[in-house]
Amino acid sequence: KLTSLALQPVITPELVQGRVHLKCTYSRPSSKLPLRYVVVWSRLSTPGKKEQIQRDTTLQSFSYVEMNGINLKLGDTVFCTVTAFTRDSPEQQSLPEESKSFYAGIKFLPDSLQIAEDGKEHVLTILSTVPIACPGHDDSCKITLQLSTEDLDSQLLGPPNIALSACQVDLLRAPCSESSCAAAALTVTAVTDFAQDGNRISRIRAEPVGRRDLLWRAYTPKDVKVTVRDLPTGNCYSFTDPHIITFDGWRYDNYKIGTFLLCRSVSRAFEVHVRQWDCGGHRSATACNCGVAAR
Repeated sequence: KLTSLALQPVITPELVQGRVHLKCTYSRPSSKLPLRYVVVWSRLSTPGKKEQIQRDTTLQSFSYVEMNGINLKLGDTVFCTVTAFTRDSPEQQSLPEESKSFYAGIKFLPDSLQIAEDGKEHVLTILSTVPIACPGHDDSCKITLQLSTEDLDSQLLGPPNIALSACQVDLLRAPCSESSCAAAALTVTAVTDFAQDGNRISRIRAEPVGRRDLLWRAYTPKDVKVTVRDLPTGNCYSFTDPHIITFDGWRYDNYKIGTFLLCRSVSRAFEVHVRQWDCGGHRSATACNCGVAAR
């Protein structure tokens, strides 16, 4: 039998006549024997189970398979397995060698986020591992993705838990390199809601819009899971005639009449003003809150 020939098959994406193909390339051994190659293309149908989609016998050191949206779709994880044999004695085969898996579709980096209600922006990169074809003269070479968020804790009605910097992004075709053929970036921020509502899980969904070709029309990328960590919220109070309790628990009274600055942040545009009026009459010098303005 032929031993292992170190064929080292690798899958790369390519446009062939304007259509998306995957190419399996492998090293030709320095053996003087004239070799033929059997290339078996397969996809992951269920976790741990592969199904064959194409089988080629060739003299070339490469093989193509088309992503037609029927037997090979976006979202598939694909493998190619190569076996070599001599033309004279086909029963003498090398050991089959399998490529690393290739995921064809939209990827998010990172694929999940853990963020806190601290106002920080987190960059989410969206990339396509396959090149984007130009189906017609009126279409530019791009995929438009419509983005939406969903709070998975549906019992809690309220504002969205996360905010995105864009409602849609365009993936513009670029030369394929390092498993990216088109990329875009946006930022994700946790909504600071001042509520003690525990850690909550949301998801970001991206859906291709406006594409007429079968490959993209029937494809919805996998959602991105976002865990939002609750941060403790500070409280301050002004009540009755007015007694004031500050964020750090210090207590005092303010019986004066007028408009006062109750609170101002030194790190962001946030402040609270309060207006007090004479509510005690002639008998006692007492003031009560009659208006509040918050920015």
